Amino acid sequence: MDEPFGGPDITLTLDADGVIRDAVASGELTAESLDPWRGLNFEATVTPASGQSVSRMIEAARRGGRSTSRQISQKLPSGRETPIEYTLVSLGSSRGFIAIGRNLQAVADLQARLAEAQQARERDYWKLRDVETRYRALLETSRDAVVLVRPANLRVVEANAEAIRALKLPPGAEFLPELSPKDRRALDSALATARTRGRAPSIVVHLGPDAPWSLRATQISSESGQFYLFHLAPIGGVETTSEAAPLADVLQRFPEAFALIDRDGIVRRANYAFLDLAQLGGENAALGQNLNRWVSQPGADASVLLAIVQRQGSVKRMQATVEGDFGAATEVEISAVGNSADHPDFIGVFLRDARRGDAGLGAVPTTELKFPDATLEEVLRASIESIERRSIEEAIGKSLGNRTAAARYLGISRQSLHTKLRKYRVDSA
Repeated sequence: MDEPFGGPDITLTLDADGVIRDAVASGELTAESLDPWRGLNFEATVTPASGQSVSRMIEAARRGGRSTSRQISQKLPSGRETPIEYTLVSLGSSRGFIAIGRNLQAVADLQARLAEAQQARERDYWKLRDVETRYRALLETSRDAVVLVRPANLRVVEANAEAIRALKLPPGAEFLPELSPKDRRALDSALATARTRGRAPSIVVHLGPDAPWSLRATQISSESGQFYLFHLAPIGGVETTSEAAPLADVLQRFPEAFALIDRDGIVRRANYAFLDLAQLGGENAALGQNLNRWVSQPGADASVLLAIVQRQGSVKRMQATVEGDFGAATEVEISAVGNSADHPDFIGVFLRDARRGDAGLGAVPTTELKFPDATLEEVLRASIESIERRSIEEAIGKSLGNRTAAARYLGISRQSLHTKLRKYRVDSA
C-alpha cells in the first residue's frame, strides 16, 4: 500500500461500522494518549462540523477501497483541537478500515502567519496611502515652498507653485545646487538626522545675499520608495544684538516648542520648534487650528490642559504625546500659563521633548500673569520675560557667577547681561 504522504501522526484501526478498535499517535503527537478513543465511533472524536466528512470518507473507502484525503478538526483526548488530514483505506468488506492521519497544525500556523503578514502589508499600504494623501494636500494648499526630492540624487520629483515661482525648483531640477559650503554642511547634517529619526529640526539656508530661508526636512515612505519632503519659508531679518529685539523674533528662535492658544484651544502663534514637532511647513499651517489636532492623548489632551489652566492658572510638566502631520509621535512635557489668574483669555503652552531628560530649561515658571485686558503683545512679552529670567539664572549658575562666561553662554554681550541682571534683579554673586 502506497501512502500519500510521509509517516503518519495518527493511525486508527476501525471496524466495519467505523468504531475505533485501536489508536496510535506518533510524530508530533507522540505525547498524546489515544486510549480513551477505543470503542468510540470515529465521528465522535471530531468536531460536529467534521462529522459529515468522516461519513463520506468511510463510504468512499467501502465503494472504492480508498478515500480521498480530507481535512477534519480532531478533538484530542487532552482537550485541544488540531487539524488532521486523513485518508481511509478498506481492509475488506468485513474487516474494517485503516485511517492514516497527518497533523496539519504546522501548516495552519504557517497559514495564520501568512494571513497576519498580508494584513500587516495591507496596513502598511494604507498607511503609505495616508502619508501620500497628506503630502499631496500639503503640496496643493501650503503657502510655503514645498518640495519632494529623491534621496539618491537630490533631484526634485514634485514641487508646489510657490517652490517653482520663488525658488525656481520645478520637477527634475537639482535641489538648491548653489548653497554655500556652510549651508551645505548644515543641510547634509539635517538629512542625516531625517534618515535616522524621520524628521530634522529646521535650519537656516541662504538663497541669496539677504535671503535667509527656514528649511525643514522630513523623510517619508511611499509606494514609489523613500523621499525627502522639504518645507521652505522666508525669514524676516532679525537683529540679534539689539536690546529691543521684536518679541516675535525672540519667540521664533526659542529652542523649546511654544504655542499661544486662546480659551478655545485655537493656536494664535507658534514658533519653529513647535512646527518641527507638528511636522508643519510654516506658521500659517498651525494658525486657526485646535491644539487637539496634535496633542490628543486620552487623559492628557489639550482639553484637559485648558481645564486645568482655567482652574489653577498654570500647568507644570504634564505628560503628553504630540503626533505630527506625517505620523511622527513625540513624548513631551507640557507647561502652560494663562495671562490672568482667573479665566485667562490666552494661554502660553511650552512643549518640551521628554527624551531630552533634564537638560534644557525644564519646567516653565508658574507665575500668574495678571493682565485682565492684555493684548497679544503683552501676553507674549510676559511669557518671554519669564523664560529669559530663567535662562539668565541658569547661565549664572553654570558659570559660577562669572558674568563674562554667562554672557558667552547666552550669546549676548556682557553689557547686555548686566542690563538684564538689573532688570530682573538677579543676583550674580
